[in-house]
Amino acid sequence: MRLGEIERLIKKHRIITPPLSRQTLIKMCEDGTFETSGSRATMVGWLVFEDSFLRWVKSLDQT
Repeated sequence: MRLGEIERLIKKHRIITPPLSRQTLIKMCEDGTFETSGSRATMVGWLVFEDSFLRWVKSLDQT
């Protein structure tokens, strides 16, 4: 999933209000919160594995 799609889903479904900034999402890629397809992809930006994003969303319910 592109980072832009994650931003859109967070806003649309109000997963976190206010939504996380792009910079925060990038930090989450860098620190391993989201599993990515390696380092920053050149043309499309960050690519996050969908199951990694869904695990993170589910973890929000547990706190």
